[in-house]
Amino acid sequence: MDYKAARTKMVDNQIRTTDVTSHEVLDAFLTVPREEFVPAAVKPLAYIDNDIQLAPGRFLMEPSPLAKLIQLADIAPGDIVLEVGCGSGYASAILSKLGSSVVALESDAELAASATETLASLGYDNVAVVTGDLEGGYAPEAPYDAVFVHGAVEFVPEALFAQLRDGGRLVVVEGYGNASQARLYIKEGGRVAERNAFNTAVKPLPGFRKAKEFVF
Repeated sequence: MDYKAARTKMVDNQIRTTDVTSHEVLDAFLTVPREEFVPAAVKPLAYIDNDIQLAPGRFLMEPSPLAKLIQLADIAPGDIVLEVGCGSGYASAILSKLGSSVVALESDAELAASATETLASLGYDNVAVVTGDLEGGYAPEAPYDAVFVHGAVEFVPEALFAQLRDGGRLVVVEGYGNASQARLYIKEGGRVAERNAFNTAVKPLPGFRKAKEFVF
């Protein structure tokens, strides 16, 4: 299979057509070999317009919403980025092309080990994969210029906002299914403002559920 041709088709047919106009983002998607970040059995399907299962309950986001969310994060060349839920490391590689360095947080030890091996073998040496609870972020390398949450969540924990640098951005999909919204949070003067960016539906990350409240 001609993966380079498939990658070009993905960018032209799935990403450019959904309001992704950043040359830097488009170039990153043209450069990073998506087929190297999916299970061997589904390599020929790496560039389909759909999510790809990496492990039970864990998915590589389909190209269009992933590109739109990364564009929304507005990563600059000097930025330090935290990716929450890196999975196989594909988005980490994309983010590493845009920023200075990426801390790729993963709660699944097997996925983290696979991501570390793949990223190292492809030369993405400005990505550090770390393991830990996704909801807690990764404080040792904070503050971050951008936090990218790779999957839908019910809410954004305060810990992730606390790890943002002043002027930093957090991009996330909140809600599940057709009721979900891509949101951009910006921290200014210690306060966090938000805006809805676009409607989308992506697979959820484990955890990130609000505690049930008792109603009297």
